[in-house]
Amino acid sequence: MSLSNVTASKPVRDAGAQPIMEAEHLRKEFPLRQIKIFGAAQAVRAVEDASFSLYPGRATALVGESGSGKTTIARMLARLYEPTSGTLRFRDEAVKLGRGANLNAYRSHVQLVFQDPFASLNPVHSVRYHLSRPLRIYGHARNRIQETEQILSLLRRVNLTPAEQFIEKFPHQLSGGQRQRIAIARALAVQPEVLLADEPVSMLDVSIRLDILNLLRRLKDEEQLALLYITHDIASARYFAEETLVMYAGQMVEGGPSEEVTQQPKHPYTRLLLSAAPDPTRVKNKDKGQLPARGEIPSLINPPTGCRFHPRCPHAMPVCKERFPGRTDLGNGHWTNCFLYGDGAQPIPYTGTTGTTTTARAE
Repeated sequence: MSLSNVTASKPVRDAGAQPIMEAEHLRKEFPLRQIKIFGAAQAVRAVEDASFSLYPGRATALVGESGSGKTTIARMLARLYEPTSGTLRFRDEAVKLGRGANLNAYRSHVQLVFQDPFASLNPVHSVRYHLSRPLRIYGHARNRIQETEQILSLLRRVNLTPAEQFIEKFPHQLSGGQRQRIAIARALAVQPEVLLADEPVSMLDVSIRLDILNLLRRLKDEEQLALLYITHDIASARYFAEETLVMYAGQMVEGGPSEEVTQQPKHPYTRLLLSAAPDPTRVKNKDKGQLPARGEIPSLINPPTGCRFHPRCPHAMPVCKERFPGRTDLGNGHWTNCFLYGDGAQPIPYTGTTGTTTTARAE
């Protein structure tokens, strides 16, 4: 894919129905470094058959436990990892990049905000240095005056004011929330169209997490960014994102509008995540709407066959061990990969945390 035609002038962003980025059947394996004596070499099967789309002006949340493959997907989209197989499309054109100019052009449109603001900033360089580098590399500032003006503007956009007091500071002189704002400003300096936020608030104090989420949501709305929000907190996904995708052990198991996924969950794993989320109403209904915790996330070197959740699932059937279920459309953009809703299976009633019983229809 050549991005020379889009590097010179980026089109006006429009929160229309067309996706700006599409992932189709992405898969990622990490070979283990070992001496091969008997059998085939082993690999960590981190992501299996992930497909989704990102739209301008919309946030998509990717939810799951640690080790479910969320960060691996973000790093494939940022081209830090090459997919083992599958297709990544940007503006309806397949992305096939190596290194050099094409990769730099791609990253002028797609930027990643890392989870740990303490590790993502170089402690020996000032805020000016961190923000001036992308401005100079991508040609947005050609002299010191332009550089200073744009750095001050970036600091104000991420609510670091008065900006003049921050421009010459070093990372150790900033709080965790301020460092993460600098990391966000650095990503914005490139003027991206896709922002990948890898658990951007998990390393921060609880008191400032909402401020950072509100900042990202404002930037998404004002600049029509397509935003992928990675989190293990399904409650924040409902608050922050229009769409929620649920991952378990490298497999996508449910997705759709955030309100529907969190209020009318279909896959047993999604229900398990919701039952683990803090909810004061559960004090009166402590025996309702909760699933028993059975085991832990499996090894991705030798994962279970079929649906990888079946060893922990209270509704597992023999077919769940044999193959991974296809995607079942539940209507209104809501879907799940679960035999409870496909192949003529009977629906399983779900009692929500408020005690209200809902029944999913079987397809």
